[in-house]
Amino acid sequence: MRFVSVRELRSQSAKILGELGLSEVVVTSNGAPVAVLTPVTADSLDLVLRAQRQARAALALVDLQSAAARRGLDRLSGEGITSEIEAARQERKRTE
Repeated sequence: MRFVSVRELRSQSAKILGELGLSEVVVTSNGAPVAVLTPVTADSLDLVLRAQRQARAALALVDLQSAAARRGLDRLSGEGITSEIEAARQERKRTE
C-alpha cells in the first residue's frame, strides 16, 4: 500500500494510476487519509463497488452500535426500544 498526497496525485496522476495495479493507494491531505484508490477492471468494477458498499455499511453499523453502547441503549428492554422508536418518530414529525 502506497501513500500519496493530494498534491502528488495531482502532479503525478498518470504515474500513480499506472502503478495502481500493484496495490491500493491511500490519498492524504495534510497528512490525514482522505481516499483509497483501488485497482479495478471492467469485469471487476461491480464486484469492487459492491464490496466497498458492504464495508461502509458494516462500519456504519459498528458506529451505531458503539454510539448506542455509550448512551446505554444496548441494555434497553423491548418496551424501552419501542419508546425510543416512538420518540424518534415524534421528533421527525416535528422537524418535517
